[in-house]
Amino acid sequence: MKDSNGASVRRHTSITRGVFSRERSAIRLTAAILAGMMLLPLSACGGSDTDVSALSSESASTSATPSESASPSETPQSSASPSDDASAQSDGNAGSSNASGAAVDMLATLPVKGRAPKTGYARTQFGAAWSDVDHNGCDTRNDILKRDMTNVTFKPGTHDCVVKTGTLNDPYTGKTINFVRGQHTSTAVQIDHVVALSDAWQKGAQQLSADQRLQLANDPYNLLAVDGPANQQKSDSDAASWLPSNKSFRCQYVARQIGVKHKYALWVTQAEKDAMTSVLSGCPGQTVPDGGGVVASAQADSQPAQTPEPAQTTQAAPAPAQTQAAPAPAPAQQSGGDVYYQNCSAVRAAGKAPLYQGQPGYSRKLDRDGDGVACE
Repeated sequence: MKDSNGASVRRHTSITRGVFSRERSAIRLTAAILAGMMLLPLSACGGSDTDVSALSSESASTSATPSESASPSETPQSSASPSDDASAQSDGNAGSSNASGAAVDMLATLPVKGRAPKTGYARTQFGAAWSDVDHNGCDTRNDILKRDMTNVTFKPGTHDCVVKTGTLNDPYTGKTINFVRGQHTSTAVQIDHVVALSDAWQKGAQQLSADQRLQLANDPYNLLAVDGPANQQKSDSDAASWLPSNKSFRCQYVARQIGVKHKYALWVTQAEKDAMTSVLSGCPGQTVPDGGGVVASAQADSQPAQTPEPAQTTQAAPAPAQTQAAPAPAPAQQSGGDVYYQNCSAVRAAGKAPLYQGQPGYSRKLDRDGDGVACE
């Protein structure tokens, strides 16, 4: 019994050990499987690291691309040329702070009225032609020729007053003119009143005093040496009916007319203002040339003078009537080319010296040196 019992015990023990051994193997297998399963995510993690590094390199290259595409942000700046814009702005600002658009702004201040009658107009209403108003010993014509021409030479014995030759870069046509003083050549270069005297007369100059009109006629601000034929073509036109053929000068030309009209309290017609506005629309930064300002007594004499005179007694009324009677010189103009002067003393007494060839009263006997200018 013992042996059988012992054998059975041993068998049971052996079986139990086998079971435990199998269980251990199963556990080990399970552990191995679990370990393998745990390694799979790790290998997957390793793969994801590779992907991340790839992504990071891609994102780096992508982020690099925008940084290169930042060049577009530079391109607008370079296309805008900030330095150029800055210089343009500095130019514009210089104009805008002082006069950028000042021509347009000043034009807006000019009164707009219809053209007054030309009745009573005569060149003598503006004093003797080319007077020496600055008392430098030279007449205004020669002063302007000296100012506007280069390579100037003078007639001997005139104290560097009478211009003999010179070169003009004509602003009206853009041509270069070699000026030679002479009977048949002096008219190649003429002195133009930028605001024609007849135009000024019809737009407020009638209200100026005689001294102010003399100043207007001889004011260097209103004078330019120009091509003779172009000056003849312009005649007494305003900007509505004539502009220089040299388009690059039109803005400056219109701006100067505005400056002159502002200075002497003259007005513009609506058509004239429209023409000026049209020209300035192409050069909004155009400035009014220096040297303008306002004639001190121009407005004081023209506006108040109208009020006090009616306010005074009827005896004061004849005074304006007498100033308007100044058209008395008009009969002299009626004689036109029939004007005759016996000698230069008569020319000077009439306030006409110097006389230029083609002007009423000019004759060869008064022009001793035959240069086209008499009674110098």
